[in-house]
Order: sequence, then C-alpha cells, then structure tokens
Amino acid sequence: MIPRTVPSTSSLLASKIKVPQHVVYRSFPSETVVLNLNTGKYHGLNATAGRMLEELERADCVRDAASVLAESYDKAQSVIEQDLCVLCSALLERGLIEADGSPSP
Repeated sequence: MIPRTVPSTSSLLASKIKVPQHVVYRSFPSETVVLNLNTGKYHGLNATAGRMLEELERADCVRDAASVLAESYDKAQSVIEQDLCVLCSALLERGLIEADGSPSP
C-alpha cells in the first residue's frame, strides 16, 4: 500500500471530504461497512463514526460537519473537531476518503 500524506489539523478542518468512486459504504443500525473496491478490503465503523462519515460527505468542510455533529450530540465543537480529524486521518491513510483542501463556496 502506498503511504498517504495526512493534512495538518487546520488544513483538514478546512477540507471538503469526498468518498472516492472506488469506495462504497452502507450503514446498518450498529455499524457502517466500508469497502475499498480496489483492494477488496472491508472496514467496519461503529454507528457514531458511520454518522460522522455521512455528515462529512454532506458538509462543505470538516469544520462545518463538526458544527452539525456537535449540536446533534450536545458536545463541544472542539471535541468533535478533534474526533473528526482522528477519523479522517485513519480513513485517508486507508484510501477510503479524499480531502481536497479547499471547501466549496
């Protein structure tokens, strides 16, 4: 596997997250299953991480996703931002998401 560069936290928070075409996922009540079609590897996310992935895909940037999730989970946005950056870093390293570094206008 080719090592992937993970953006800095500030860069990641401003990035638009996209699930590439070679990745598919499906959410179930207790987990989200993510499949990399290029490698054939399945990855399991707990229900919270699955919800985060869905919100990351909808939001214009990671920071916007954190805002929505912080309100939903009644947590401080800074805590959610940290959790999202950890999740994004893990998914980026596995090639399951892409971060473009420039949010949509």
